[in-house]
Amino acid sequence: QVQLQESGGGSVQAGGSLRLSCAASGLTYTPYCMGWFRQAPGKEREGVARIYTGTGTTFYAASVKGRFTISRDNAKNMLYLQMNSLKPEDTAEYYCATKGWETGDCSDPAGMRHWGKGTQVTVSS
Repeated sequence: QVQLQESGGGSVQAGGSLRLSCAASGLTYTPYCMGWFRQAPGKEREGVARIYTGTGTTFYAASVKGRFTISRDNAKNMLYLQMNSLKPEDTAEYYCATKGWETGDCSDPAGMRHWGKGTQVTVSS
């Protein structure tokens, strides 16, 4: 059974930093990509950052580029999101997700195969 478990969320003031972690277990496939998504109340889930496992290539949403860094530790089956210079608009539930090699887009939540349950990030001004 595939499990993705996020941790590291919390409450910080604007300008602060947090590091999210995602522990993956039970994977029966090598992910094509892994990513972080977020969903704020009343808003749609959106992609924040993703990494392609074969090449290590990373992509970021424009709103977080230069502030967030996605990384992966293959040996430990861990995915990370370092978040710096946090802003109140970064407040959301953050999810990690994986996608196999089936058709679909790694930037689209609908294209991801497995999801964690999320971790809350709250940034106060």
